[in-house]
Amino acid sequence: MANKIYPSAEAALQGVVADGQTLAVGGFGLCGIPEALIDALRDSGAKDLTCVSNNAGVDGFGLGKLLETRQIKKMVASYVGENKEFERQYLAGELELEFTPQGTLAEKLRAGGAGIPAFFTKTGVGTQVAEGKELREFDGETYVMEHAIVPDVSLVKADVADKSGNLRFRLTARNFNPAAAMAGKVCIVEVERIVEVGELAPDDIHLPGIYVHRIVLNAHPEKRIEKRTVSAAAPVDVEAAKVEAQAVIAQAAVIDEMPVPTVPANQSQGA
Repeated sequence: MANKIYPSAEAALQGVVADGQTLAVGGFGLCGIPEALIDALRDSGAKDLTCVSNNAGVDGFGLGKLLETRQIKKMVASYVGENKEFERQYLAGELELEFTPQGTLAEKLRAGGAGIPAFFTKTGVGTQVAEGKELREFDGETYVMEHAIVPDVSLVKADVADKSGNLRFRLTARNFNPAAAMAGKVCIVEVERIVEVGELAPDDIHLPGIYVHRIVLNAHPEKRIEKRTVSAAAPVDVEAAKVEAQAVIAQAAVIDEMPVPTVPANQSQGA
């Protein structure tokens, strides 16, 4: 079995990444992005890149790092609203953008991985999305033809890989990553754990290792939260808390067949 494990993200990209390539990058927002591989891509100096990703990261993180260094020539994405530098470059004519409906983008990658060159969808018919594309009627409805995407390299993030490249993704990080991995001519995966072949149960494998060419371990990614929100502390209803406490005591007393103590009515709030 060929060794797919590389000692670093930089080593995993060597001999694969070059100027002018098209790269698919997994993730949704900042969830499930290959952080170490993106950093290594930035440090490689590769330029004039076309990046296919659901979004373009945020300022200073994710693909936002490659925008800051002007390594991305074109973005193919469905949402780019969280990146001010992206906005500035696009409005200044410094960055090409191909807006693609989110479901269509996912299907373009899936089709690329499945060997399907194109497909028809109703999404975008009658809008700028369909301009210059073939339209066809099916059962009285108009559909637009979309071409599959087969990137030169795919950079993806998984939770666990075995040494043959079988992958398991964690929760919502199983977003664009599987489709991006399948579509790429070369697939490089960043994982938090590497296990022996056979340790992953067959039913737990989300993507077979046949799609994976290189693996790199990043055991402690930052996993930055895109928008951190917290709830304000709710006001305490003292009387309601007393009633609830009395009910709990009564229930416990019934179970234990003990006399029911009472909560003093004039007890002040707090310990």
